[in-house]
Amino acid sequence: MKMKSTHMHIKDITRLALFIAIALTIFVLESQIPIPIAIPGVKLGLANIVTLYLINQYSTKEALLVLIVRVILGSVFAGQLMSFAYSLVGGLLSLSVMALANKIQKGENVWFTSILGGIFHNVGQIIVAIIVLGSFNVVYYLSVLGICGIVTGLFTGLIVQAFIKSMKKLNIH
Repeated sequence: MKMKSTHMHIKDITRLALFIAIALTIFVLESQIPIPIAIPGVKLGLANIVTLYLINQYSTKEALLVLIVRVILGSVFAGQLMSFAYSLVGGLLSLSVMALANKIQKGENVWFTSILGGIFHNVGQIIVAIIVLGSFNVVYYLSVLGICGIVTGLFTGLIVQAFIKSMKKLNIH
């Protein structure tokens, strides 16, 4: 019986390592994509695809682990150590809201869960900016970031929703 438990443990670690590698690759590739909007902090958030998929198909605990490792390694690899706090706080707030929304919606409407994640990621970034800059004036920036969060959240959410649907048709989990 102990052998099976160890086997499952290794299987879980391997799966998580794979998801970390995928999320980190997406993050690094996305950092190379020029964004046509000259607004600091705005990006597509494609690495969120992995986080949202894990919340929906596995667990919030696994999504949290992958998120933290991705943010740490992504900050190091992309050479953006200044953005670490923004990414971490935004990611944790986004993850919390998406996990709650996913639970309430019983895994349905992944696109809506993702929109909430996009919006709350930006709220987390604004909280860090208020602390770093020592000014509440950055709150006005939230209206622009909120719109971007809705658009990018919808985009990534639709991708995850389509992916989950495809995986279910193939009977793959």
